[in-house]
Amino acid sequence: MTNKEMKIEFAPGCFDKFEGTQEELDEMVAEIQTLFANMTPEELESRSRVISVDELLEDDSISDDDLENILMAVTSNPNRNLQ
Repeated sequence: MTNKEMKIEFAPGCFDKFEGTQEELDEMVAEIQTLFANMTPEELESRSRVISVDELLEDDSISDDDLENILMAVTSNPNRNLQ
């Protein structure tokens, strides 16, 4: 496997419902980037888990709008590998 550097990309609007300050958001983004900065693709895969649509449908904490957004994100780009 090639040792290609992974890049973290945040989808437009992914933090629209964030209820904190800009400083808190900046800190959270930096923490996420730091968490994955030195992770190999193998380490990322070992920490990932498959989530089924049925599991999402049964999750009462996910609103219909959120579920629709998740499904749109997954189906809008067939080459995207979400984990």
